[in-house]
Amino acid sequence: MATCPRGCAPAVRLCQKLNRLKTLDGDMMATSLKRCLSTLDLTLMGVGGMVGSGLYVLTGTVAKDTAGPAVIISFIFAGIASLLAAFCYAEFGASIPKTGSAYMFTYVSVGELWAFLIGWNVILENMIGGAAVARAWSGYLDSIFNHAIQNFTETHIMQWHVPFLAHYPDLLAAGILVVASVFISFGVQVSSYLNHIFSSISMGVIVFILVFGFVLAEPANWSQEQGGFAPFGVSGILAGSATCFYAFVGFDVIASSSEEAKNPQKAVPIATAISLGLAATAYILVSAVLTLMVPWRTLDPNSALADAFFRRGYSWAGIVVAVGSICAMNTVLLCNLFSLPRIVYAMAEDGLFFSIFARVNPLTKVPVNAILVFGILMATMALIFDLEALVQFLSIGTLLAYTFVAASVIVLRFQPEKTPSKDTTSTSPNPNAAASPAPLESQAISEDSDEPKQYESLSDKIQLVERQVSRERRGVGQLRASWEPYLDRLVGDCEPGEVVAFCVMTLIVSSVSLCAVLEFGTNQLQLPIWSFAMLLVIFSLALILSLALIWVHEPRKNTTTFQVPLVPLTPGASILINIFLMMKLSLLTWIRFTVWIAVGLFVYFGYGIWHSKEGKRELQPKDMAARYVVLPSGSLVETVQSVQPDGQVDTSGHLVSSAPAAEECAEKR
Repeated sequence: MATCPRGCAPAVRLCQKLNRLKTLDGDMMATSLKRCLSTLDLTLMGVGGMVGSGLYVLTGTVAKDTAGPAVIISFIFAGIASLLAAFCYAEFGASIPKTGSAYMFTYVSVGELWAFLIGWNVILENMIGGAAVARAWSGYLDSIFNHAIQNFTETHIMQWHVPFLAHYPDLLAAGILVVASVFISFGVQVSSYLNHIFSSISMGVIVFILVFGFVLAEPANWSQEQGGFAPFGVSGILAGSATCFYAFVGFDVIASSSEEAKNPQKAVPIATAISLGLAATAYILVSAVLTLMVPWRTLDPNSALADAFFRRGYSWAGIVVAVGSICAMNTVLLCNLFSLPRIVYAMAEDGLFFSIFARVNPLTKVPVNAILVFGILMATMALIFDLEALVQFLSIGTLLAYTFVAASVIVLRFQPEKTPSKDTTSTSPNPNAAASPAPLESQAISEDSDEPKQYESLSDKIQLVERQVSRERRGVGQLRASWEPYLDRLVGDCEPGEVVAFCVMTLIVSSVSLCAVLEFGTNQLQLPIWSFAMLLVIFSLALILSLALIWVHEPRKNTTTFQVPLVPLTPGASILINIFLMMKLSLLTWIRFTVWIAVGLFVYFGYGIWHSKEGKRELQPKDMAARYVVLPSGSLVETVQSVQPDGQVDTSGHLVSSAPAAEECAEKR
């Protein structure tokens, strides 16, 4: 039995609180929200979240500055990388149909503190993202009217020159956010209806761009005279992929909506796959049309599509493109305002955030308080802040959430399901009959040892004997039978799932180290070639070995809901890609991220840890369970004990696996 000194008992209890997992009990389909979204609704939400202003701006920027016409390949690579993360979200959204997205998925698999920090970052990500889209929407509309709105505001209202603040208050951006928040507070069906309208118009404009654009296409624009198809080479394609990856951010709105879906087990995976496929197809084909219509060197990064039609003599088509751009930005805006309050609601429902945001309107079945409060906060940010310097901050929160969700998929796939013990005194009306075969079994089990052996119930002992007779039947999280002769001495004594959890941690650490060496090894660190190569080999081997050690364990089989294929390879590749992209972010982004994390820790330790529902659950009366102790003499002792969580610290400062205080003891021979 593990022990620890008295002084470390408070630290152990604190670690237990920080790493406690959310308990999902009862009907998974039960909810205070309204389940009314179909597969079509979720699909259009996913398309609306991904196909926004990036289609009209990002394609031209990457084509001109980074990849040339090979931006097509960049979008293909980015789509594949996004698909890895989307698989992980789809599995969780189908198996755990609860709102909260990455926050909820982390809470049920990694721990409370990590879940709070993920949710905290996703909140900021959605706030900045929504405010940035609102300002882009306002600026695009203002440019159509020759900046008349900006000139009027600066002349007749006010302007200022303060660092990190906009030069003038963007009343139009703030107003559209407030109006959108009011509409979303009317209910999920109203939000879905608005998204249907704007998404349909946006997709219609995309079809127009593709048909008319291919008619005007000139293959000579990809010729060597214009620089060729890939003028920036492989490095330009990969750099373009890193930028294009963020164009697909937004599919997580589908997982956030799973608690309001009619049939999330089927709708979430199907909607994720279709929406990601449609978005990738749109980005790839529009990039091809754009670079075929005009030479890629002459593209206007700010309004590439509209300018391309104008230069080909079809200025009226620019108006159609402008309408599609505004509708696309409307859908992104709605998705941000839809996801953000539900993440706040999920955190408040679990007690980690202020309880006022957990209230659901009985009529509209939506968290109105969270919608209006955070909608107003988002509008305030769009009104006064210059968000250009903060836009890059969006990527770090997204990538961190993707990383934790991928790690959670691996942990849960190899973690045994926790079921309450059925062998309690209340379910054993005839204890004598249940214990009658025990002496014979206990003599056989205790032949090799003079120490008492303790088991949870008679069924546990029977399972132990069966495992000794036939080792082919392995449980979830245990070594596969074929690998047991080779690795049993190394990891055979570990609890099911324990080795996998350690390997996931090793996988993340080795991925961080490998990406850091690749990104900074030759430039900032100025490592010699032999040292650079040696570190690459070491960290690559650690990554491969961790994946291999995870694979030799038995996974959980589930045929009722969607599961990520090729685990742990698929989520492992997603983790590596996400960390590599995070390493490319600027130092200022990491400093801002650290400050925001510090603020989040202050909120968690000031409020969340004290109001956590999982913490209150631990204070409830413990269940009573029967335990059987086999003595060296072969007798069986039955004890009725209170069940405590694993790793509980007793009053003497000892770390124990369960409470040994017996309330009743009856010896049977």
